[in-house]
Amino acid sequence: MGAAVLSADEHEGQAASDSWLPSLMTETPREGFALAVKLSQKGVATTQTDAEVRKELRPEYAADPNSLIAISHVIATHFQTVAAANDYWRE
Repeated sequence: MGAAVLSADEHEGQAASDSWLPSLMTETPREGFALAVKLSQKGVATTQTDAEVRKELRPEYAADPNSLIAISHVIATHFQTVAAANDYWRE
């Protein structure tokens, strides 16, 4: 199963009934990482539902090393969850 990475803005257009997360299962660690990024983006879009506000704030955090480290931490946490769900892709 391929995990497509959608931006937070793309998530906003999906209906509430859409199943954007059918499973945590992925074929490879690379797909697992893409899913972790998707989970992070969905969290942002859920927390700040106004796409224009997100666009306005992006330059502030994009140039802030502490914000970038925090973002990396959130993705890493999601990746840990996905990796565990996939038994760390053991054969």
